[in-house]
Amino acid sequence: KITKQSFENWLRPTKLVSFDDNEIVIEVPNRHFVEWITKNYLAVIQDTLKRIHSEEVAVSFIVGDGDKDEMVKETPAAAEPAKITPRGESSRNFHPKYTFDKFIVGENNKFAHAVCLAVSKDPAQTYNPLFIFGGVGLGKTHLMHAIGNHLQDNRKELKVIYVSSEQYTNEFIEGIHSSIKMNQFKNKYRNADVLLVDDIQFLAEKYGLQEAFFHTFNSLYEKHKQIVISSDRPAREIPSLEDRLRSRFEMGLIADIQPPNFETRVAIIRKKADEMNVALPSEVAFYIAEKIKDNVRELEGALNRIIAYSSITGKTIDRPLAEEILRKILIFDGPKTVSVDEIQTKVADYFKISISDMKKKRKTKDIVVPRMVAMYLSRELTSLSLPLIGKMFGGRDHTTVLHACREIKEQITKDEALNSSVSVLIKELQKRN
Repeated sequence: KITKQSFENWLRPTKLVSFDDNEIVIEVPNRHFVEWITKNYLAVIQDTLKRIHSEEVAVSFIVGDGDKDEMVKETPAAAEPAKITPRGESSRNFHPKYTFDKFIVGENNKFAHAVCLAVSKDPAQTYNPLFIFGGVGLGKTHLMHAIGNHLQDNRKELKVIYVSSEQYTNEFIEGIHSSIKMNQFKNKYRNADVLLVDDIQFLAEKYGLQEAFFHTFNSLYEKHKQIVISSDRPAREIPSLEDRLRSRFEMGLIADIQPPNFETRVAIIRKKADEMNVALPSEVAFYIAEKIKDNVRELEGALNRIIAYSSITGKTIDRPLAEEILRKILIFDGPKTVSVDEIQTKVADYFKISISDMKKKRKTKDIVVPRMVAMYLSRELTSLSLPLIGKMFGGRDHTTVLHACREIKEQITKDEALNSSVSVLIKELQKRN
């Protein structure tokens, strides 16, 4: 009912204050959160609470300064949000917590951070277009929102638009059925001073959308307007992306974000704990950073789980508690002694394909799935870095390996057959070592 991106932007920053006497009180960062959540998510929240609690639950909000906001009832009149006056002509969907000063800079992302900061200070002058790519949960969206927030604060005369590929797709589809809406769609994006498009890879194989975005891109570029695009992989690896779009994405500056190193992961965890006013022992920060390596969101999510469990149970936050909590979400926690060659051989035998097929660029499902499984197991059962794993699978980019790992990790929670196959392979590989 609520997309992952919307949840990250609007619901994750909220905090539960109390839940008693059939009333739930939620703390939000500012009044705009009250208006947005009321307009877009209140009905879903109330429906979910009713199903869990078996009766109606009233919802009220407290803005960050602690003043209790007006009770939000379930009647249409009460649920209607106050009118919002846009700041300039910019979109208002920039996450208030995604700013440059809250972005932890490390070796893995300092170049991307530097160029995004430069764009926010002087758009369309040097780095245009800017193409940012990296795996899931590494900070691409944070940087794009940081650009938007900085421009809204310092260049109010500019029309700054941030849009996810999902939203762009939905607006385009609405326009197909109405010439008026299609004209509004075109004018909205082609008249931006700064256009930030997140997760452009979802335009893959959507040729009508690619056509629309091609003309939008050309219109903005010819008028010397700033374009910033993010993707979970390089443009050349986005399947079925038209060559004319690929060449435009690659004609500007390309900045990649890699998984954070140990020191950066610890810094991220500590900053998050400080923001939550939690005294976090170093041993806990080190343990989380050792166990979760590739995704900043997962780092923060693990910390949130530990803090929440401690708050609910009254247990002290220490390493044993962290181990207890993370054991439930971490699949692998043993010595990594398997080689990639062994994994490739075992997976190829299991799926009845050749190892050479696994290393070629064939994209048929009977090859792609085993290749992704082998990459996933190589990441989990060996100590090799993503670039090295990619090299052993036909010289693929590290982001391709990371995408495969994320895809398999998600699919094994949904596909029982795949989950069974992966489990069998793990047992066989660990039995041999």
